[in-house]
Amino acid sequence: MGEHFDVVIVGAGISGIGCAYHLQHELPHRRYVILEGRANIGGTWDLFRYPGVRSDSDLYTFSYDFKPWKGDRVIATGPEILEYIRETAAENGIDERIRTNHRVLAASWSSDTARWLLDVERTDTGTTHQISCDWLFGGTGYYRYDGGYTPELPGLDQFEGPVIHPQKWPEDLDYAGKRVVVVGSGATAVTLIPAIADDAAHVTMLQRSPSYILSIPSEDPLASWLRRKLGPRRAHRLARLKNFALQEGIYQFCQRRPRQASRLLRRLIARQLPDGYPVDVDFNPTYKPWDQRLCVAADGDLFKAMRAGTASVVTDRIETFTPGGVRLASGRELEADLIVTATGLRILPFGGISMTVDGRRIEPPQTVAYRGVMLSGIPNFIFLIGYTTRSWTLKVGLVCTYLCRLLRYMDAHGHTVCVPELPAAGMATRPLLDFQAGYILRALGEMPRRGNAAPWNLPMSHLVNERQLRRAPVADPNLRFSGAGPARPAPEPDAPAVLEGAA
Repeated sequence: MGEHFDVVIVGAGISGIGCAYHLQHELPHRRYVILEGRANIGGTWDLFRYPGVRSDSDLYTFSYDFKPWKGDRVIATGPEILEYIRETAAENGIDERIRTNHRVLAASWSSDTARWLLDVERTDTGTTHQISCDWLFGGTGYYRYDGGYTPELPGLDQFEGPVIHPQKWPEDLDYAGKRVVVVGSGATAVTLIPAIADDAAHVTMLQRSPSYILSIPSEDPLASWLRRKLGPRRAHRLARLKNFALQEGIYQFCQRRPRQASRLLRRLIARQLPDGYPVDVDFNPTYKPWDQRLCVAADGDLFKAMRAGTASVVTDRIETFTPGGVRLASGRELEADLIVTATGLRILPFGGISMTVDGRRIEPPQTVAYRGVMLSGIPNFIFLIGYTTRSWTLKVGLVCTYLCRLLRYMDAHGHTVCVPELPAAGMATRPLLDFQAGYILRALGEMPRRGNAAPWNLPMSHLVNERQLRRAPVADPNLRFSGAGPARPAPEPDAPAVLEGAA
């Protein structure tokens, strides 16, 4: 059977390394390994290499609660975040337990042995082998790493210049002095455009419809002052609390007063644009704030580029690409030497791992999330999906703490198996992520579901998750605990009778 571990962590990104830290500090007797399919650690922050890549969350809430962020920039660049992740792994000896170029292809649970058996491919050699474990932790995020989403763009094959998706940005791409058209208006476009605008001849953001954009400072003077006065650890805690409260306040204001929030965001943008700019054409979204994630312009860099004349925004529909650019539905033509398709991500639940329980294949849409961290009918499996409305990493500490609490409870009571069981066959369910981003809407049929009430919902409230994951009792009527053996295999999850909000 090969090697056996107490816990196998899939993914050496910010979630997997966070899980490793909590395991070795809270349960040092547990033997774990991290399997990473790519050649490097860092996940998202090693994958994306396009100019300007950065976090759209402040690093006091995006960083780990156990490792203070010491940088001056609160909106940090991708390379800075990658270095922070690597430093965390090295400081805690986690890097010694990471196996890169190890992709988990399949995971099979056996109730007879109370273990997972993993088929693992060595991506550098093409060979496969097996590893077994008691618990499986999915720190894979939710999107595909092998390529982003590009919609059908009419006539794109006619364009004679390079066409680049930011997820596959070439290191040697030369855009100096070239006319660049960036198709898309999301976070990637908002960060990429000002990063290349100074060197390119001109950069145009071509959008079908506008997004909300919020300008925030890239540095936090208060946090810097606190660090000088109180030291990094205490300053980090205070800055984290302050920025969390600010995030929560903005989100709640947008949810409860969407019209006022929309008007305020419009006014803030209008102040940064040239006088007389048609704000309602290019910066007046049709959806409510936080139906999709707010895009962040650090220090208003996008608007600075627009004022300088090195970047512009065009709101129109594409009629067709031409050899030299794009013809729009309005009849206008945009000349281009380079096209960038910043058109989004593709979803891949649980890293595309094929999962079976006692020989029965698991289909994610037929499962329901328990506390947002486990799935109905699947034993000894924890996954991590961070917040879509706040910093992803705020959720990491809570989920990993819950895993450690669960393992301690099972040790104390002599249990080896834990499986969530739906309370009723016809429980109404909804899409797992109640979010209107295109990449989420395209994949609703591929993802697990969630219920309408605890513990089968997926709260995006950090305070609610604090109660459910850190303080609520582990013992729950919805969890079945048992020992090893064939006494009762995991039940087949019922297909939800009512699929509310299905795509």
